[in-house]
Amino acid sequence: MTRGPECLCNDMIRFGLFACHWRRALLATAFPFCLVACGTVGPFGSSEGPDVNVYPDNYRAELLAFLHTYLNDPTNVREAQIAEPVLRQVKSTDRYVVCLKYDAKNNDGRYMGVKETIAIYVRGRFNQLIDANGDICKGATYRPFPELAALKR
Repeated sequence: MTRGPECLCNDMIRFGLFACHWRRALLATAFPFCLVACGTVGPFGSSEGPDVNVYPDNYRAELLAFLHTYLNDPTNVREAQIAEPVLRQVKSTDRYVVCLKYDAKNNDGRYMGVKETIAIYVRGRFNQLIDANGDICKGATYRPFPELAALKR
Protein backbone atom coordinates (compact mmCIF):
# COMPACT_ATOMS: atom_id res chain seq x y z
CA MET A 1 0.00 0.00 0.00
CA THR A 2 1.41 3.39 -0.93
CA ARG A 3 1.54 6.19 1.57
CA GLY A 4 -0.22 9.40 0.64
CA PRO A 5 1.03 12.95 1.15
CA GLU A 6 -0.85 13.27 4.43
CA CYS A 7 1.41 10.56 5.89
CA LEU A 8 4.50 12.57 4.94
CA CYS A 9 3.06 15.62 6.67
CA ASN A 10 2.21 13.63 9.81
CA ASP A 11 5.71 12.07 9.85
CA MET A 12 7.28 15.52 9.59
CA ILE A 13 5.39 16.65 12.67
CA ARG A 14 5.82 13.40 14.62
CA PHE A 15 9.57 13.13 14.14
CA GLY A 16 10.26 16.79 14.82
CA LEU A 17 11.55 17.75 11.41
CA PHE A 18 10.27 21.26 11.95
CA ALA A 19 12.88 21.72 14.72
CA CYS A 20 15.88 20.51 12.71
CA HIS A 21 17.78 23.46 11.27
CA TRP A 22 19.67 21.45 8.67
CA ARG A 23 16.41 20.08 7.30
CA ARG A 24 14.80 23.41 6.53
CA ALA A 25 15.46 22.86 2.85
CA LEU A 26 13.45 19.65 3.01
CA LEU A 27 10.70 21.44 4.88
CA ALA A 28 10.65 24.31 2.39
CA THR A 29 10.25 21.78 -0.40
CA ALA A 30 7.77 19.46 1.29
CA PHE A 31 5.53 22.03 3.01
CA PRO A 32 3.93 23.35 -0.21
CA PHE A 33 3.34 19.72 -1.22
CA CYS A 34 1.51 19.17 2.09
CA LEU A 35 -0.64 22.24 1.52
CA VAL A 36 -1.58 21.08 -1.96
CA ALA A 37 -2.42 17.62 -0.64
CA CYS A 38 -4.65 19.08 2.05
CA GLY A 39 -6.28 21.44 -0.42
CA THR A 40 -7.43 18.77 -2.87
CA VAL A 41 -10.48 17.81 -0.83
CA GLY A 42 -13.42 19.96 -1.83
CA PRO A 43 -17.13 19.85 -0.98
CA PHE A 44 -17.62 16.75 -3.12
CA GLY A 45 -14.50 14.95 -1.89
CA SER A 46 -11.13 14.45 -3.49
CA SER A 47 -11.18 14.16 -7.25
CA GLU A 48 -8.15 11.91 -7.35
CA GLY A 49 -7.57 8.24 -6.83
CA PRO A 50 -8.93 5.07 -8.38
CA ASP A 51 -11.43 4.43 -5.58
CA VAL A 52 -13.14 7.83 -5.54
CA ASN A 53 -16.23 6.45 -7.31
CA VAL A 54 -16.76 3.16 -5.53
CA TYR A 55 -20.36 1.94 -5.55
CA PRO A 56 -21.95 2.75 -2.16
CA ASP A 57 -23.10 -0.69 -0.98
CA ASN A 58 -24.41 0.63 2.35
CA TYR A 59 -26.11 3.72 0.91
CA ARG A 60 -29.53 3.18 2.53
CA ALA A 61 -28.25 2.73 6.09
CA GLU A 62 -25.84 5.67 5.85
CA LEU A 63 -28.55 7.92 4.43
CA LEU A 64 -31.00 6.87 7.16
CA ALA A 65 -28.46 7.63 9.87
CA PHE A 66 -27.90 11.09 8.43
CA LEU A 67 -31.60 11.86 7.94
CA HIS A 68 -32.35 10.81 11.52
CA THR A 69 -30.28 13.76 12.71
CA TYR A 70 -30.93 16.10 9.76
CA LEU A 71 -34.74 16.16 9.82
CA ASN A 72 -36.39 18.40 12.42
CA ASP A 73 -38.92 15.65 13.12
CA PRO A 74 -37.86 12.29 11.67
CA THR A 75 -41.11 10.57 12.65
CA ASN A 76 -43.94 9.76 10.24
CA VAL A 77 -42.17 10.91 7.07
CA ARG A 78 -44.61 10.63 4.17
CA GLU A 79 -44.09 9.65 0.54
CA ALA A 80 -40.54 8.42 1.18
CA GLN A 81 -39.02 7.21 -2.09
CA ILE A 82 -35.47 6.39 -3.09
CA ALA A 83 -33.65 5.58 -6.32
CA GLU A 84 -30.66 3.28 -6.77
CA PRO A 85 -27.19 4.90 -6.83
CA VAL A 86 -26.10 6.09 -10.27
CA LEU A 87 -22.95 7.80 -11.48
CA ARG A 88 -23.78 11.41 -12.41
CA GLN A 89 -21.90 14.64 -12.94
CA VAL A 90 -22.18 16.96 -9.93
CA LYS A 91 -20.50 20.36 -10.35
CA SER A 92 -18.21 19.02 -13.09
CA THR A 93 -17.19 15.95 -11.05
CA ASP A 94 -18.55 12.41 -11.45
CA ARG A 95 -20.04 11.03 -8.23
CA TYR A 96 -22.46 8.32 -7.21
CA VAL A 97 -25.73 9.98 -6.30
CA VAL A 98 -28.95 8.73 -4.78
CA CYS A 99 -32.14 10.63 -5.54
CA LEU A 100 -34.57 10.86 -2.65
CA LYS A 101 -38.10 12.23 -2.24
CA TYR A 102 -39.89 12.71 1.05
CA ASP A 103 -42.41 14.87 2.90
CA ALA A 104 -41.22 15.61 6.44
CA LYS A 105 -42.56 17.77 9.26
CA ASN A 106 -41.12 21.14 10.20
CA ASN A 107 -40.56 22.40 13.76
CA ASP A 108 -44.28 23.15 14.13
CA GLY A 109 -45.25 19.58 13.24
CA ARG A 110 -46.70 20.53 9.84
CA TYR A 111 -45.79 18.71 6.65
CA MET A 112 -43.82 20.92 4.27
CA GLY A 113 -44.57 19.18 0.97
CA VAL A 114 -42.54 16.71 -1.02
CA LYS A 115 -38.87 17.62 -1.22
CA GLU A 116 -36.47 16.11 -3.76
CA THR A 117 -32.84 15.84 -2.67
CA ILE A 118 -29.62 14.24 -3.84
CA ALA A 119 -27.32 12.24 -1.58
CA ILE A 120 -23.73 12.40 -2.83
CA TYR A 121 -21.31 9.55 -2.15
CA VAL A 122 -17.52 9.72 -2.28
CA ARG A 123 -15.36 6.60 -1.98
CA GLY A 124 -18.49 4.56 -1.32
CA ARG A 125 -19.51 6.63 1.72
CA PHE A 126 -22.21 9.26 2.24
CA ASN A 127 -20.74 12.75 1.78
CA GLN A 128 -23.59 15.25 1.72
CA LEU A 129 -27.23 15.94 0.93
CA ILE A 130 -28.19 18.77 -1.43
CA ASP A 131 -31.42 19.95 -3.00
CA ALA A 132 -32.11 18.38 -6.37
CA ASN A 133 -31.79 20.86 -9.19
CA GLY A 134 -31.26 20.48 -12.86
CA ASP A 135 -31.60 17.09 -14.50
CA ILE A 136 -29.62 14.90 -12.10
CA CYS A 137 -32.72 13.02 -10.94
CA LYS A 138 -34.57 13.24 -14.25
CA GLY A 139 -35.66 9.76 -15.25
CA ALA A 140 -34.79 8.25 -11.85
CA THR A 141 -36.74 5.12 -10.96
CA TYR A 142 -38.03 5.69 -7.45
CA ARG A 143 -39.04 2.89 -5.11
CA PRO A 144 -40.74 3.11 -1.71
CA PHE A 145 -38.35 3.79 1.18
CA PRO A 146 -40.26 2.36 4.17
CA GLU A 147 -37.23 2.55 6.48
CA LEU A 148 -37.37 6.36 6.26
CA ALA A 149 -41.10 6.40 7.00
CA ALA A 150 -40.48 4.19 10.05
CA LEU A 151 -37.83 6.39 11.71
CA LYS A 152 -38.35 7.20 15.38
CA ARG A 153 -36.84 9.93 17.55
